Formats: sequence, C-alpha cells, structure tokens
Amino acid sequence: MSRAGRRWGIAAAVLAAGLLAPASEGQEVPSTKSLTPAAQVGEEVIALEEVEQALQAQLTQLERQRVQLLEQKVEELIGKRLLAQEAKKRATSVEELLKTEVFAKTPEVTDAEVTTFMTQNRPRLPQGDETELRLKVWDSLRSQKVNQQRQAYIQSLRAQTTVTVYLEEPAALRVLVNPDKGFVRGPKDAPVAVVEFSDFQCPFCKTVVSTIKQLMDQYPGMVKWVFRDFPIPSLHPTAPKAHEAARCAGAQGKFWEYHDLLFERSPRHSPEELQQYAQELKLDGSAFAQCLDSGKYQAEVNSDVQEGIRLAVSATPTFYVNGRPLVGAQALPAFQKLIERELAKKAAR
Repeated sequence: MSRAGRRWGIAAAVLAAGLLAPASEGQEVPSTKSLTPAAQVGEEVIALEEVEQALQAQLTQLERQRVQLLEQKVEELIGKRLLAQEAKKRATSVEELLKTEVFAKTPEVTDAEVTTFMTQNRPRLPQGDETELRLKVWDSLRSQKVNQQRQAYIQSLRAQTTVTVYLEEPAALRVLVNPDKGFVRGPKDAPVAVVEFSDFQCPFCKTVVSTIKQLMDQYPGMVKWVFRDFPIPSLHPTAPKAHEAARCAGAQGKFWEYHDLLFERSPRHSPEELQQYAQELKLDGSAFAQCLDSGKYQAEVNSDVQEGIRLAVSATPTFYVNGRPLVGAQALPAFQKLIERELAKKAAR
C-alpha cells in the first residue's frame, strides 16, 4: 500500500473507532492528518492524542517537574558564572572569594539557637549522645546560614550584572484562575496577581502570611494578593465557619483585619471566639452574629472550594502567581523568582 493510501486507511480506522465524529454546528473537528497512531488493534487505531488526553493530568505534572528542574539548573549555573566572573575581576579564585564574602560573613550559630532547635524538634531528632547530637544540629544550622549568605551574595552580584533568562514555561502549564475573584489586597490593576487558596486553621498558611506581606512591601503597586477559601474540614472541622466569619467581616469592610486576626489566634475559632474577634475589630456585633448564624456566605465558601478542586488544589496553601502554581509555605525567594520573571515579561512587551 502507498504512503498516502496507508494514511487514509488509518484515518478511516480512526473515524470508525469514534475518535473523530462528523462535524456539528459550533464544533471544530481536528484534521485527520493531525492524529498520530500509537497502536492498532485489528482495524482499529489507538491515536496518541487519545492516550495523551487520558493521561493529561499526569503528563502536565511531569512537564511541570521538567520545567522546574531546568529552572533550578539555570539558576545554579547563573550563580556559578557570577561567582567565576567576580573572582576573575578580583584576580582571585572562586574558593578564596567564597571564603571572604560568604564563610567569613556568615553569622555564627549560637548555643541558644541550637537549644531552641532541639527543643522545638525533639520528637523528630534521633536518640543518642546529647553532645554529639548538639554538634550535628550546630552543623546543620551552620550549613543553612552559609547557604543563605551565599545566595544573598549571589543576588548582590546579580543586581550589578545584566542577567537575562530566556527559559520559558509552556503556556499550557499556566492555570487559568480568575485574578479578580476573591478578596484583594493591593491595587486591582497590579501586573502580578498572587492568588492564594488557604485554610484559616492550616499552620503552614499561618506561617506564609508574613512572607506574602513582605512581598507586598517589596513590590508596592506591582503585586496584588487575592485570597480564596479552601477550608479542609477533614483536618480542621471548624475551619469552614471561620471562613464564613471572615466574609461576614468583609461585608463590614474589615475582611483583611479579620483575616489577620484569625491567623494570629488560629486555631482558636469557636463560635464565641469568632464573635469576640468581631468585637475587637469594633464591628456591628448583632449584624455580624446574624450573618454568621444564618450561613449567609456558606455557598460562597463552598464555591471557592469547588473552584480549587477544579484547579487541582490538593493542599494548603496553594498559590497561583499569574497562573503559575506554587504549593506550600514557600520561602520568599521562591515567590520573588516568579514575580521578577513576570515583571520582566511585562517590561519586555
């Protein structure tokens, strides 16, 4: 059979298998030539597109991991090149440069820091000789401080050098999330939207609040913080009512004040405590109580949860920085990297 005949034979088999249906009004059918055979069972063809569609979520996750690995390696190589260029400029070696600018300037680990770490993490620490354990903790804390100093130094070099990252994330990996739905902190027309799906009783969500506030201070007018409800009742049974309470406070113009208070006092969110927080913020107590008791905003909270599920939110906090997902209580640099990239793209347009 000729190549053309074979191609049309495959197309006919695909049509027969139901992968292509006759066009209906308002529906665009892909060309038969765009389908790639993955397998054939008798006269029936299994198209690669059919396989990819069935595995779309897993393939998207793998592609996202691939992009993250590439980004991490690019950042690592940028750091090495900056250090090498600075060492050459100073007519020294990278090792000597690191000794002078990193190791010598790294703050010492104090006995108090070691004791505090051991006290807070005692259940997770291995059993053994106390002195040896303290040395291991000291070494771990020292490594963390050295790494922080190294990254800070690299950032200072980067600020003095033109660094352009051409690596692009495929548009398909961005999540279509409405940046205007939810409670907004910052200018509504900010070029970067940090949309957060959060649970008021999640300890990691509580931890990351200060990080997001730092971002708002660092990028005034450039970033807006959008809060979306994602209480997880299986972990925090009283969280949904806390989210309703925040919306009731929002109805009186005090959502963010109540938001901050809920996280500050978390997980103390009994009905009496929710009412007490409203009193502390000088809200209309009777209106707040009526709003909360009536379940006025229960549907809105549930709507946010369903939207989060549609977007594949499976843990809190989950962020979308202009549609780019970031999961967990990430450190400040993780947000800065995404925000800087988004701002650079806007400036290049």
